[in-house]
Amino acid sequence: MDWSLRMERQAEMEAATKRLKERLGRIKHKIVVLSGKGGVGKSTVAANLALSLSNGGARTGLLDIDIHGPSISEIMNLQDLRYDSVDGSNIIPIQRGALKVVSVGPLLEGRDAAVIFRGPMKHNMIRQLLGDVGWGDLDFLVIDSPPGTGDEPLSVCQLIDDPTGAVVVTTPQKLSISDVRRSINFCRKLEMPVIGIVENMSGFVCPACGEEVDIFESGGGERLATETGVAFLGRIPIDPAIARAGDSGFEPDAEPKPAEEFARVAEAILNEIEE
Repeated sequence: MDWSLRMERQAEMEAATKRLKERLGRIKHKIVVLSGKGGVGKSTVAANLALSLSNGGARTGLLDIDIHGPSISEIMNLQDLRYDSVDGSNIIPIQRGALKVVSVGPLLEGRDAAVIFRGPMKHNMIRQLLGDVGWGDLDFLVIDSPPGTGDEPLSVCQLIDDPTGAVVVTTPQKLSISDVRRSINFCRKLEMPVIGIVENMSGFVCPACGEEVDIFESGGGERLATETGVAFLGRIPIDPAIARAGDSGFEPDAEPKPAEEFARVAEAILNEIEE
């Protein structure tokens, strides 16, 4: 490689790193939402957690970095929108009420587009999403990370100098719990604090008779929290209203409201952060 070109690229990288640190430095708390496996409702938890914090008066942003499955686009009804920019490169978040939202979805060619990226390309995209978004001053940035312990969550943890910590989402059954142990160990190896565990799909309350049924058993998340020495943040039941909100997308002109159970989880997170 030509020496001058190498120096130019190095200068660009240094400028990008400086910009990333400056922008993340304006965000008080960076919370990464993780799960050991897919299908546990991690994106639903991330979206409703961000809405709960925002509706509680905190300046909040929601960032979806799930490059291969950007569910936040559907949940927050962003899929047919495009981002504005300040100078052609800096992304302006889309507003949902007072909440600022950025997802990979609107950056793709279409909602059915398949993203075929290897590790370095994923890392570069995540770096851009963290460094090129004009969040401004925030109290909280909730980051919806892909499931597992692969390239994307690793890049997030490495690029954020001072994360507040991780919220780990599980369902009650043993298969999910075993994968969550890996997520907790992943965080500890990277020296990322674990704020606590959320048990999603914890019981189903029949809308007709009111009887509660533990479809996936219950209590697995709380037992794991005790075993691993982390906080248990709460249970979220299987609720048809939550499912409908996620499938239909929040209306652009309406003030989005989270389910009540998520407000209690948000309060538990605030208590853990303030201790």
